[in-house]
Amino acid sequence: MHELSVTESVLEIALRHAEEAGAERIVRLNLVIGELSSIVGESVQFYWDIVSKETIAEGAELHFERVPGRLRCLRCGHTFSLSHRDFLCPECGAGRVVAEGGNDFRLDSIEIE
Repeated sequence: MHELSVTESVLEIALRHAEEAGAERIVRLNLVIGELSSIVGESVQFYWDIVSKETIAEGAELHFERVPGRLRCLRCGHTFSLSHRDFLCPECGAGRVVAEGGNDFRLDSIEIE
């Protein structure tokens, strides 16, 4: 359910920037969601349709760019993708890893008229 507050924040940011630019309408928002993020794009879309009603963002398309997750081995420093589902470093076999990328969620750009 945290997608509701996240979506409200995205709308607030988009409206502020669009109004500063003198926009009459927000056409599209480009959002980046990392594979390790807890954000569900379908939920954001659902809430978007509700919270954007009667604003200049109503009907705007949400475009989601998915960013793959990356892990870094704490033993050898090797960075690798989540395709290694056992989370073991493919270089040294260690199991102590941290997320290096793919946990993002951000509004990348706004298209306006």
